[in-house]
This record gives sequence, structure tokens and C-alpha cells, in this order.
Amino acid sequence: MGNRECEFNLLDEPWIKVMKRDGTIDEVSILTVFEQAHLYTDLAGELATQNVAVLRLLLAVLHTVFSRVDEHREDAPIEETDDALERWGALWNANCFPIEPIKAYLHTQHEKFWLFHPERPFGQALSAAKGTEYSAAKLIGELSESSNKIRLFPPRTGKDKTEISYAESARWLLYVNGYDDTSAKPKGKNLPSPGAGWLGKLGLITAKGKTLFETLMLNLVLLNEDYEPWEPNVPAWELPKAREGERVEITIPDNPAALLTLQSRRLLLERNNDKVTGYRLLGGDFFSRENAFNETMTVWKSVMERGTSTGQYQPKRHDSSKQMWRDFASIVEQNDTKHLPGIVTWMNQLQKAKLLDKHQMVCFSIASVQYGDKDFFVTDEFSDSLTFYAELLTDAGEIWRTLALNEIQRCDQIANIVGRLARDLVKSAGGDEGDAASYRAKEEFYQMFCELKTEIEENWL
Repeated sequence: MGNRECEFNLLDEPWIKVMKRDGTIDEVSILTVFEQAHLYTDLAGELATQNVAVLRLLLAVLHTVFSRVDEHREDAPIEETDDALERWGALWNANCFPIEPIKAYLHTQHEKFWLFHPERPFGQALSAAKGTEYSAAKLIGELSESSNKIRLFPPRTGKDKTEISYAESARWLLYVNGYDDTSAKPKGKNLPSPGAGWLGKLGLITAKGKTLFETLMLNLVLLNEDYEPWEPNVPAWELPKAREGERVEITIPDNPAALLTLQSRRLLLERNNDKVTGYRLLGGDFFSRENAFNETMTVWKSVMERGTSTGQYQPKRHDSSKQMWRDFASIVEQNDTKHLPGIVTWMNQLQKAKLLDKHQMVCFSIASVQYGDKDFFVTDEFSDSLTFYAELLTDAGEIWRTLALNEIQRCDQIANIVGRLARDLVKSAGGDEGDAASYRAKEEFYQMFCELKTEIEENWL
């Protein structure tokens, strides 16, 4: 097989894992995902973080198509706020995607979706050929094993970690682009550090519906932070030339399609006998995290100086030791030191426009990659979710939000009391591990609380 041959087109070949209503998992193409999204319950890749990377690719397609044409495939660019709301409502009420506009657009882009291509392989850059060399074991996110750091108990062994199918490599390609660590050394001189991949810098949060169609729609944010239409959508595959420069600092993209397809890394897959055996990597595009509000899928934290807010915000990475409900304030509370995630403000807007039923249950899900010192290597991956009525996000739900936040604060206060008690008991017995005992006691308290909460929900709700 010639190494410069076009092979494996992501529009036609099955590579996206989805879960069907009967709980079975299937592998389908991009076109099939859109055609049958209402029949699938969710994406079903190897990791929750990988699912987010795939979700963002699908959202980039939807933003590009439906910012230009309506559900009938008529040219109708979104130019006003009402246009965006009307477009979203028409799609939502159809309960499935109108496939013809999507097919027509993707047909014009077919050449850009070859996983292997002599000039422009999808999501990759030829300049990465000079980059750091990694094996397939590093590409596999659930393994993330470099030649310098072998896993003692790897989830895969033998050929399963030295060569992977084109379908699986396409999923991990998106994952590594979004979550790569900082271990790769630059090839050029005096280049800035881009940090971890863009998704790895975020406190990722997505909205989930009962079907994949609903999930895609709930995350299809058609208005920016100021409730104005976005600038024209231009995904990475529509650029005249693929970006090739190493560690390029850019301004944050002003349209969702560009941001959702951001090339945080320059990657180039290597193949042998119909299998991917490794890849090459260089640092790619990056930008400042401060007030990067065009990113709609993250929670935020206030940048503080000497205990005072600077008016700047950064994405707030999730803490794997903290259940999602304990950080409820980051999702629903807006004040001088808190900023709402973009998908939350969007859902609030949909409620005000009466496009979402006030009894609509919405599940917010978080997913995160945990890194070691200076984001130099991946240590863990975790996810969590929280479900409540969408009306809780509106002005009408303010009383209930306040009650919930007060109860969470009381739980934290009780946990701190339990922790202090455990620490004092250890000290009174002559031990010197009071802080560790305090931490364990608090974690056990939260775990018992969660078990009680689950039991109440199962028996009474």
C-alpha cells in the first residue's frame, strides 16, 4: 500500500461509537450519526472525554450547516438574534435532523475528510513528520503509555496496544488533539509553551438529553456571550491551507466551528498493513484562557489578586475528589466572582423564548483528564453528572437555586466538623496523621451522603 494513498473517509466509514436504545453499541459514519441521532441514546466511545471530543466535531458540522441554511436547505444566514432562536426551535421541534442540508454540505467537503491523504489528512498536519515520535500506546487515551513510562497494569497488552484500527485511531486523534499533555519537546528554538491541549485546560461541561439528537441540540449554542449571532462559521477543514506552524499563538476564534475544530496539536498518524502503529506530534495553536467566553463548554473561576477579583476569569478545572453536586454554584450562580458556563446561559435564553418546556429535565455532565506536575503526563480520567429541571436556571427558579446552594453549604460545614473530629481523635491518641484522617473522614461522609441521596431518589422520586 502506498503511504500517500487516500484512505478511510470519515464521512462514509463507520468509526463513531454510539449506543442504541436497547443498550447495544454500534460503530457508524458521520453521515449515519446525523441521520439516526434521534435513535441513539448517546455516544459510546472508550472514554467520556473522548465522547466530548467527538461531540465537538459533530457540533462544528451543525454550526457550519445551520448558520448558513435553514431546515429546508434554503439559504438563510443567521444575522439576528431572533433568526438564531427561530432556527434552533425549528430543528428542536422536528425531533430529528433534516438530513438533506447536512448531506449536501458534507458532499462538498468529502475530499477534506480522508484520514489518510497525500496533501491534507483530516485533523493532521504534514509538518508534524518532524515532530516527537510516539507509539500507538500513547495515542490510546485509556492507556496513554509513552516509551519512558510503562504502565504496570495496562488495560491492553500485546498487539492491542501496538496497533489499532483506522476507526479507533480516528477517535483517539480527536482526543489527543484536545487533551494532549506537555511532554513533547519543541523542534524549533525559543518557542512558547502552548500548555496542555485546549480541552485539557477546561472544566468541561455538556448538556445531555434523552437521545443523541437532544444532546447535540442542547449544546448547539447559536448566540454568543452578548446574545448576538456569531461571526460566520469556518471549521478547520474549510481553511484554504491546513495550519502547519509549530506552537502558534492566535486570538481566540470568533466562531464556534473554528473553536470546536481548533488544532491544539499538529499530528500525523503512521500506518502499516491497515493499522495505525504510532504518530508524530508538534505543538499547535493556542491562545490566552482569560475571559475566553467564546468557549461555551466550561465552568469558570475568578482570577483573584490579594483576595480581590480582577474581573478576569479562567476555565476552572474539575477536582476529581469533588462530586459534581458539591460544585453546583459553578453551574448556576452568577455574581461578581462567578461566571456562568455558556451552555447554561444559552439554556436560560431558550427557556425565556419558550423553546424549552419548563418541565424539561436536563442532565449536565462533566468530564476531565487529570494531569501530573505541570501537565507533563496524564494520571487519570473521570466524569460525573447532575440532573435537574431546566426551569431551575431561570429567574423563576432563583428561590430553589438559593435553597439548594444553602443546603450544599450546610453539607460542607458538617463535613468540615466531621473532619476536625477525626483529626482531633487521631491527635488525642498520639498519632501524627491528623490531616490524612481528616481528609478520609470527609470523603467517607460525602460518600455516605451520596448513597443516602441515591436511595431516597430510587424509593421516592
